[in-house]
Amino acid sequence: MLTKADTYALTREGFRWDIPERYNLGVSICDRHAETRPDQTAVIDVAETGARAVYSFVQLRDASNRLANHLAGVVDRGDRIAVLLPQRFETAVAHIAVTKMGCISLPLFTQFGPEALLHRLRDSGTKVVITDATGAAKLAAMRDALPELAQVLSVDGADHGALDYHTACAENAVVFSPVDTVADDPAILIYTSGTTGAPKGALHAHRVLLGHLPGVEMSHDFFPQPGDKIWTPADWAWIGGLLDVMMPALYHAVPVVACRFRKFTAAAAYDLIREEGIRNAFLPPTALKLMRLETPERPIPMRSVASGGETLGKELIAWGQEVFGTTINEFYGQTECNMIVSSCAALAPAEPGVMGFAVPGHDVDVVDEARQAICDIDEEGSIAVRAPDPVMFLGYWNNSEATESKFVEIDDAKWLLTGDKGCKTPSGRIRFIGRDDDIISSGGYRIGPAEIEDCLLTHPAVQMAGVVGMPDPLRGSIVCAYLKLADGTVGSNALADEIALHVKTRLAAYEYPRAIRFVEDMPMTTTGKIIRAKLREMAEREASQD
Repeated sequence: MLTKADTYALTREGFRWDIPERYNLGVSICDRHAETRPDQTAVIDVAETGARAVYSFVQLRDASNRLANHLAGVVDRGDRIAVLLPQRFETAVAHIAVTKMGCISLPLFTQFGPEALLHRLRDSGTKVVITDATGAAKLAAMRDALPELAQVLSVDGADHGALDYHTACAENAVVFSPVDTVADDPAILIYTSGTTGAPKGALHAHRVLLGHLPGVEMSHDFFPQPGDKIWTPADWAWIGGLLDVMMPALYHAVPVVACRFRKFTAAAAYDLIREEGIRNAFLPPTALKLMRLETPERPIPMRSVASGGETLGKELIAWGQEVFGTTINEFYGQTECNMIVSSCAALAPAEPGVMGFAVPGHDVDVVDEARQAICDIDEEGSIAVRAPDPVMFLGYWNNSEATESKFVEIDDAKWLLTGDKGCKTPSGRIRFIGRDDDIISSGGYRIGPAEIEDCLLTHPAVQMAGVVGMPDPLRGSIVCAYLKLADGTVGSNALADEIALHVKTRLAAYEYPRAIRFVEDMPMTTTGKIIRAKLREMAEREASQD
């Protein structure tokens, strides 16, 4: 844990990593608490109807042990087990069971369409999927394309070729001996979008949770404090929900609220925070902007609010102070190496437009364009993190070439390049400038254009497709698709809507193009690659005219 000192510099100076050689993530966030505080609240499961259930650490341990005993008859150590569920008690149970078994947990977003699911499940060689009725129905249509998928368990009962999760668990013993894992053993596989090719799986070790803790503690003004209770609207399928909120909360024995809104609304968020007495929240920038549009009549006091995904402006920070009675702390990271930069109002006033300081324990700097030296103050370059680092990924799943390209050597030190541009400020903070690749940051999601372009090309009316981000005041950016249509096809609003729905139903709701533009000619390089920089210029020009 971080120990607060009078200044950031002293806090950083006093921090030391304590990563044991042998460490198991599931035991760390569940079983050790079940031994010492069995009846303490672990998860508060709140349904959209308002119904709620409270689960203790001993209930969490017993449920995960029963699931682990069932899965032990189906999988071997190191096998991938996918969790295709929204925020709920069983989601936490599944991740804990899988990691206690020495297997690899694969979190999957419930809004993924069939193509997005198929790629991740096939690429990872997933053996078992734990899901609900909606997920089981999606999987039933693709089982023939997934020869390694041995079993599907549904929390909604046996249907669509799935076994009943609750029956399977109930038939097994409540005692389970966790695998004695090394801290560097693989534990979690999270797919992250890229600019070229299909999404890549970022493989993380059990130690990744310990690597997250300083950033979580800093962004929540020295979390935990007595009475803390945390929630996020971010899905637990993403690193922001899973490793920034759910798992750190359980590690620190802080109750975590699981609430799955079908659609996020400011009113529902305010009601949940009030009714559950939530004191800590990770609210992505888009959620904050939506909540700002419906500012409550009276303040909702909170101890800490953290946000990440895009830079927060002066007005949003001031609004947060007025509504929540606390300064929103901004943090930064990516799936491969998360929670490495953060502001912390408990240590220093926020500097609007600047992300924050390197989190204690992480060496974050800016590398020059030649990738040969560290930049001077205010010199623009690539944000980088010194390796090794406990929060850093082990590598991309079955893609050593992509892993190697992520790193550079400078003065005998190895640095991971985040793919983002930034600079160091005179105050010692890191300022985010922009992305030096084609990743689209929209509503807190990092979206790669390649997967969307591939999906667009499966529509019979589309001959060529180029996808970029178009600036948007609410989401930061929206997905914008520039399309060259097939010969004889005429563009129309109806066709644009049809194509957008085509993507929405096959990939995910957050990935579909909210703007579609038909073009006669696509800007191309001499080798036949789409020049996305030209498309970005077009999108930015259009946005500036609105």
